[in-house]
Amino acid sequence: MTKPLPKINTSSLDDLFTTEEQRQDAKLEKVIKIPIDDIADFKKHPFNVRLDEEMESLIKSVQENGILVPVLVRPNQKGNGYEMVSGHRRKFAMIQNGATEIDAIVRDLDDDQATIIMVDSNIQRENILPTERGFAYRMKLDAMKRQAGRPLKNASQVGTNIRSDQLLADEIGESRNQIQRYIRLTYLVKPLRDMVDGISEDGFKIALNPAYELSFLKVDEQNELVQCIQDTLATPSLAQAQELKRLSQKNELDEDKMVDMLMDVKPNQKEKLSLKMEEINKYFPKSYTPMQKKDIIIKLLGDWAKRKDKSMER
Repeated sequence: MTKPLPKINTSSLDDLFTTEEQRQDAKLEKVIKIPIDDIADFKKHPFNVRLDEEMESLIKSVQENGILVPVLVRPNQKGNGYEMVSGHRRKFAMIQNGATEIDAIVRDLDDDQATIIMVDSNIQRENILPTERGFAYRMKLDAMKRQAGRPLKNASQVGTNIRSDQLLADEIGESRNQIQRYIRLTYLVKPLRDMVDGISEDGFKIALNPAYELSFLKVDEQNELVQCIQDTLATPSLAQAQELKRLSQKNELDEDKMVDMLMDVKPNQKEKLSLKMEEINKYFPKSYTPMQKKDIIIKLLGDWAKRKDKSMER
């Protein structure tokens, strides 16, 4: 009886026809040129690319030396092309210099891996706006929780899970409380976020601590507050923001209370005339907004001043 031949463990075709050096080289990430038009921005990228002094310096550097560090991209999850992970500012600088291709490293990354790398590669830069920092912290903290296997539905809005919060705090050198304060900024409506960042078209500014308190207001209350700020030309102090939060939580906050509070003279403000809404409401229809009431008062004062000037001419 013929004995069966012993089984021979054969290597893969790659092992048979390539050298060890070639196989190791294949595992290395390579820099390739990719058409810039094939690279989409990272979804919900929290860092805005601004044409500021820092960017102008980068554009000049790229013009003289090209990009010294390749951008990092991943294959687009929803089709052809790639998604930028790290290198949005370098991509912008290349475009400003008329480039159509960019040196890139392609890496297979899942959403959480890509999010963490994206945040880490940007968070230490100077000139990051407060709300950009807030969105970045929130995105990374959510990704860290998913990686750790803790469902987001079991976590609070500001991320009170000690292990994830503390790990993030240790990595970036911030306290857990400060991280939570920045994350709360992401719950503000955009006009208030712009005031925190100092980029409001009206020139209004709100500090971080008052903004943290205002983030607990309901969305409709925040929108009303924006209108009241524009009407009174004043922003809430920390004490006022805390009071607005308290009234909101008791469902006692309304537009008149906001206006009355903002019209109060703050220690750091110049002296100004202040009228309580309850003192003048009886003279106006209930449907009138504070701005409409203000316009009518200014018009009446103007008419009174004209009459006064005419009487003095007689």
